[in-house]
Amino acid sequence: MRDFVVVGLSHRTAPVEVREHLAVTPDRLEQELREIAAIGPLDEALLISTCNRVELYATSANPIEASQIAKEALARRLPGTASADVLYQQRGVDVVRHVFRVASSLDSLVVGEPQILGQVKEAFDAAKGAGTMGTLLGRCFTQAFATAKRVRNETGIAEGTVSVSSIACELAKKIFGNLEGRRTLLIGAGEMGESAARSLLQTGTNLHVINRSEERARSLAESCGGRAIPYERLSMELADADVVIASTASPKFILTPELMKSVVRSRRHRPLFIIDIAVPRDVDPRVGSMDNVFVYDVDDLQQVAEENLAVRAREAALAESIVEEELDAFLSWRRSLELAPTIVALRKRFGQITEDELQRALPRLEGVSQSDRAVLEAMGRSLVNKLLHQPLTQLKAGAGEPDGALLIDAIRRLFAISEEPRAEQEPSTEAGTEATVTHLATAASRSTGESK
Repeated sequence: MRDFVVVGLSHRTAPVEVREHLAVTPDRLEQELREIAAIGPLDEALLISTCNRVELYATSANPIEASQIAKEALARRLPGTASADVLYQQRGVDVVRHVFRVASSLDSLVVGEPQILGQVKEAFDAAKGAGTMGTLLGRCFTQAFATAKRVRNETGIAEGTVSVSSIACELAKKIFGNLEGRRTLLIGAGEMGESAARSLLQTGTNLHVINRSEERARSLAESCGGRAIPYERLSMELADADVVIASTASPKFILTPELMKSVVRSRRHRPLFIIDIAVPRDVDPRVGSMDNVFVYDVDDLQQVAEENLAVRAREAALAESIVEEELDAFLSWRRSLELAPTIVALRKRFGQITEDELQRALPRLEGVSQSDRAVLEAMGRSLVNKLLHQPLTQLKAGAGEPDGALLIDAIRRLFAISEEPRAEQEPSTEAGTEATVTHLATAASRSTGESK
């Protein structure tokens, strides 16, 4: 039976200088998935890459081997100073629980932040585009989206400061007491930059926005009461800023020691606070050792995030209970995939035995007419129905219990029912998944109905 695996790292297991080596840009997700899926026994695969995590999810009939291959694929991209121990591995039900918690932002640096759900949906779309999405992962992630929606609607976990960008602004306010009248330079006008700009809107800061696309910088600045600055003026803006928030998608450092050397000289010992929320990082770590320059990266936001979480601890507990409810529902669905094929195979096995015995007996009976033969065949079907009625009734009832998978497996072993292709191997869409469940449920109901 196929099962789930996940291999990855996050802010809990690896620092940003390690995570950035595994980060994959959205435009590369599909190609990365195709390459990974081609090297091992992965039936389905999905890759999530955010500033705080890189995780490869998969299903396989050989989950142990698949997990090892997935780990090796990610480990090859780790820097030489990092051990493969930073990569965690999970299998089975723990993977499903983890997916639900990630999508619901319960495993985020900032618990309750909304960006992760959009990032997971982007990963889902990339897996579909790469052709590595099937029924199991499809159902798992669509239910994860539903879980995240419940968590957001039924708890207050999203109240307060709930994004990396807003936490960065909180840190800036902690540094200065308040930002009113301070000059804040925002480098980058993407999703993270936009989130930061909206958080800064209420602080009274003098906001300047720089982006390689001046049009995007202008659009964001106008919507947040700021001013767009041409990218060529970056060093001059750095010389005048009090706080810099960097959030570009550049694969290389934007603020280097070479650039900052002249900036520091022109500032005449005025301190400069730089908050780098990009992964890969925008700021060369060596910049932090320069005189009067103080650099914070996403890992430095942890303390502020933990203080923020303490306020929402009760809501987080409610969210965890929703995750467990949805997990039970998913596992019940998963067992239903095994139930219907088992019932069909069991009836087929008994029916074949009855047919074989009838064919052996008929040559030894003299003068058997077609009507007599029909009576014997009907008697055989009736015996099968009566013999299987109670076992199938108990099997249907027991399959819904937590140990239902063990019961189904016991039936398969007792009656030597081999694994056969199942509907779970069909290509998945959300509608297709629901149709599969309906079809299997109908088949199971029909099989037990015929046994009465």
